[in-house]
Amino acid sequence: MKLSILFGGASFEHEISIVSAITVKAKLDNFELSFIFCDQDHTFYLIEASNMKANFFSSGKYKKSKSLTLTLGSFTNSSLFSSTTIDSTVLNLIHGGDGEDGSIASLLDFYKINYIGPRKEAAMFSFNKHYTKLYASSFGVKTLSHEFLTITDKRDVKTSYPFIVKPTTLGSSIGVSIVKEESELNYALDVAFEFDNTVIIEPFINNVKEYNLAGFKANGKINYSIVEEPQKNEFLDFDKKYLDFSRSQQVSEAELSTEMIEKLQDTFSKIYNTTFEGSLIRCDFFIIENEIYLNEINPIPGSMANYLFSDFKISLTTLFNSLPTKSYPSVSYQYINSISSAKGK
Repeated sequence: MKLSILFGGASFEHEISIVSAITVKAKLDNFELSFIFCDQDHTFYLIEASNMKANFFSSGKYKKSKSLTLTLGSFTNSSLFSSTTIDSTVLNLIHGGDGEDGSIASLLDFYKINYIGPRKEAAMFSFNKHYTKLYASSFGVKTLSHEFLTITDKRDVKTSYPFIVKPTTLGSSIGVSIVKEESELNYALDVAFEFDNTVIIEPFINNVKEYNLAGFKANGKINYSIVEEPQKNEFLDFDKKYLDFSRSQQVSEAELSTEMIEKLQDTFSKIYNTTFEGSLIRCDFFIIENEIYLNEINPIPGSMANYLFSDFKISLTTLFNSLPTKSYPSVSYQYINSISSAKGK
């Protein structure tokens, strides 16, 4: 099967996307793969498989690769004497801005390119943590209470200490801080506002049980991964999550009752709904006093959460063969022709 891995992007998670792409490459040796790199200036490059190494990008050597442009149904490189067309299904592996905010989804839809990844509506609800809470609430899924602050708001926080400050639209724990007393508040907000103009503030619950579950819908049925209990200190910081993006070995399943696993799957199903069709997502949950709370939705999880599936190749193949199709209107000009005829023009 032909698949193009699209990675990079202009976001704070650019480097993480490169790590994810290199990891996924090693997991999909049964696919006919091509690699499309989007640099911070939004130029697309066709990368040779042998060059899928971190230092190829950090050194800037990628700029000597063939540049690509978008044409209807494909990425294309054209020169005076030849042209290269990449017309395979795209795996959107751009984390953060561009990939998860709906920009890439809109671009691929516009050029009628088939892809694995969140559609623009799904991106809108999952990229913004404030919107995620509103979305979850509409399905009766619990989330932690929160405050929403913009960079121009007064820093009059009502949440009791300790609490956690998060940039609203970033992942990988970038810009996240635990605030244990008032003297730490302004610094934590300054850090968060370096990355985003809005933040959310949530109660910090020490030693809260956190569980990750990934899945995708194929042929009308959700295929679930195992449930993982990630190892953490106070919370999953950037360094811990960064290492997760290069994971390729399946992790151990969490020690949970069958009843609780079914509850997590049911909650995941409510979140996935029809909104996330065409994508493999990971949901991070808290379990507090036997109740499930959604922490966040990862519409493009690190390394596609390959480590949560017993057979990632089969899982992605199943999703690949069950992608939703988008219908486009056929323009006939019948109305404008009727108007012109009525006016004698």
